[in-house]
Amino acid sequence: MKLARTFGRTKKAATALIETIEKRGAANTSKVEPVVRCILADVRQRGDAALRSYAAKFDSLQPATPLRVSRDEMKAAWKSTAPELQSAMRAAQKNIRAFASAQKPREWTIAPAPGVATGQLVRPLESVGCYVPGGRYPLPSTLLMTVTPAQVAGVARIVVCSPKPAKETLAAAWLAGVTEFYRVGGAQAIAALAFGTASIARVNKIVGPGNLYVTAAKILVSSECGIDMPAGPTEIVVTSQTGNPAGIAADLVAQAEHDPEALAILITSNAALAEAVMVEVKAQAKSNAIAKQSLAAQGFVFVTESITEASALTNRLAPEHLTVDTMADLKWVKNAGSVFIGYYSPQSMGDYISGPNHVLPTGRVGRVRGGLSVMDFVKVITVQQYTRRALRAWGPHTIALAEAEGLRGHAQSVRVRMR
Repeated sequence: MKLARTFGRTKKAATALIETIEKRGAANTSKVEPVVRCILADVRQRGDAALRSYAAKFDSLQPATPLRVSRDEMKAAWKSTAPELQSAMRAAQKNIRAFASAQKPREWTIAPAPGVATGQLVRPLESVGCYVPGGRYPLPSTLLMTVTPAQVAGVARIVVCSPKPAKETLAAAWLAGVTEFYRVGGAQAIAALAFGTASIARVNKIVGPGNLYVTAAKILVSSECGIDMPAGPTEIVVTSQTGNPAGIAADLVAQAEHDPEALAILITSNAALAEAVMVEVKAQAKSNAIAKQSLAAQGFVFVTESITEASALTNRLAPEHLTVDTMADLKWVKNAGSVFIGYYSPQSMGDYISGPNHVLPTGRVGRVRGGLSVMDFVKVITVQQYTRRALRAWGPHTIALAEAEGLRGHAQSVRVRMR
């Protein structure tokens, strides 16, 4: 990790570094976009044939292997899963479902004036595609994190796509009751979900994390199919003045092992804590090759002049994962994907078991939205109704506004009903 102070002789360098980090996007997809465009066009034109071709090339899919995973295959994976992992999956599913249920928006009606009723309906999307990465690590947790809130929302058709799905992912699919699961991945899976093929009908929205190709594909199809958010490499910020060096270092190393390009930052006004954490990080990352690589390239410690400056810098960076010291710190938090409080709340708990979703905004997208939630799977539809008397009372206001805008037809549509 690199030490940067925001005061003294190194302030200029620290300011430049902060600006560089601040300008990061969720993902720099420009370098893969030409390839992704070709894949999208190919799947749109050739459908399943293109899917099988890419699956054979990238995922070693055999000609006799069906694209669709059967429920029997999922069941077999579940039965061969160790009891302790089964128990962990059940606990995670229960907490995710409870959290999503509490998040779900409600329907309501108000009467802003006599004879006027306004309100909102909450309706689920008809279909969603949940992308579950199948690369460096199996991610059954991502399947549960994407499928469960969709189920709570009431989505009728939930499709899962994952390349070379691991046994653990198939087991999670069985537990979740997934009925449509395809062993396709990458940009080609996003194309199938967005455009549809003979085997995979198109969906209304695509959610879930993925590599640079998946992210680029989601962005490119977003004009035809809804997406949750572009997802870049994992990010962690720990903003602490009194934290435990070993615990802070453990969180930094844990998130850094996700990806060689992960961003890991400690922000503190306590210089002694900064030094202690750097020593701990070096020791803990010694045998973790990916974390070591990530921390060497994208690991930073900022020592600020004050606690206030540390808080302001944290909000500027809008991190995906944020750890703070106490509940009182929540008062200054404005921009973050998910917040963890204190020594006994390691970020790994949120990755797996707590209930809040682990599909979170990166690249400062936390300035404008939170993580994946049940709200991503529903539509809020507004409703309004007037009685004859209410229209006579409030209609003149609409007529005045419509005529001020030069929209005489709007005004006339009210006048006709007021006669």
